[in-house]
Amino acid sequence: MTSVLLLRPGSRALLPLQDDLPAAGCQVLAIVEDCSKLVQVAVQHAPDLVVGEVARPDEALFKATQTLAEVLPRPVLLFTSDADAAHIERATGAGVHAWVVNGYGAARLRPLVQLAQARFEREQALLEQLRDVSQRFEERKLVERAKGILMRARALTDDDAFQILRTASMHTNQRLGQVSEQIIQSAHFAEAVNRAGQLRMFSQRLVKLYLLRLADVQSRQQQALLDESIQRVDANLAWLGKGLSQPSFGDLLGLLGATWQALKASLKGKPAPAQVPRVDELADRLLQDAERLTASLQHAGAMASLQVLNAAGRQRMLSQRFAKMALMDLLDLEEGSASRSAAMTEVQHDFERALAYLNGLPLTTPDIRTALDQATTGWRQMLAATPQGHRPAGRDRLARLETVAHASEGLLAQFESLSTHYERSMQMLMG
Repeated sequence: MTSVLLLRPGSRALLPLQDDLPAAGCQVLAIVEDCSKLVQVAVQHAPDLVVGEVARPDEALFKATQTLAEVLPRPVLLFTSDADAAHIERATGAGVHAWVVNGYGAARLRPLVQLAQARFEREQALLEQLRDVSQRFEERKLVERAKGILMRARALTDDDAFQILRTASMHTNQRLGQVSEQIIQSAHFAEAVNRAGQLRMFSQRLVKLYLLRLADVQSRQQQALLDESIQRVDANLAWLGKGLSQPSFGDLLGLLGATWQALKASLKGKPAPAQVPRVDELADRLLQDAERLTASLQHAGAMASLQVLNAAGRQRMLSQRFAKMALMDLLDLEEGSASRSAAMTEVQHDFERALAYLNGLPLTTPDIRTALDQATTGWRQMLAATPQGHRPAGRDRLARLETVAHASEGLLAQFESLSTHYERSMQMLMG
């Protein structure tokens, strides 16, 4: 038998539905007298059909049937004396499948039940077709986005990128859309880790450029680089604020933003020795905030390959941090000098350990190998310019300042390029 939920708002029954439904092959599971309880009782009893007797339908009825259609779709047959065309249209859009006006009869009950069921099944079939079309359309959009990512990453043709997706789909036994979505997500996290990692680097580069301006070493060029760095920090924070989940990362982004505004304000005006400690303190605070965000993104991305990107990206920061401290030594900035030597040694060890790690990775491409070799050369040049237990002066100091400036920017460019290689590598994109 067809199980039925009888909807009868109010306490007075005008039609003998409860008596006639069994003869029509229906079993009444429960009677609902309050429209607001319809969904709750339907979920409790899971009927095959809802049959209602509503003399004058109101918004409460339509809201109840609409919610039922969303939560637990079922055929709905309503008997009413309301012939209002607006209400008929409203009912049709609110999940009512048969709206019978002044047409009740025991002999008609079974055909009307079948009519409501047939319309419901047709409606569900159409909805399923619509969902399938929508899914295919969304999947197609995902495939196109994923192909674009692969084409840019490896300079592939459209056909080659699609073949990679198809092969991955077959190997993982997933739909093309699922594979494409994974690539899009991987690329998104890779870019987020890279951009957050750049903030670490900029925190130290900004101090380095500030010191070079203070030393009057190619001041106009350093000011241009300083302005560019400020713009890039603003752009990265804007991208991260728009691209990352606020519930997941909003607190970390808030800390970063507040620290950055303070640091940016301290960089304005003509550099002064007395201002260096404040600038450096804020820069190190920005570094710590960016480290936390980068680590959180790497963890959230849940891809081992993000560790490689993070390591390469961190080299950018270490190169700028070492250069910053070398400049402080060359400029005879006494504050913090006692601990600076130990800090420089620690940075040197971290940089060289990460360089060895990157050199030892399998599947390193020729481009990556060349960039790593160039980075090693640039690192040695910067080490050679660092004071070793004495304070150079005159032309020697100027030459060393210029060498640190040049070598650190070269290292930065090389590790920016390496980070881009790792970010776009096939291993990274395929997770």
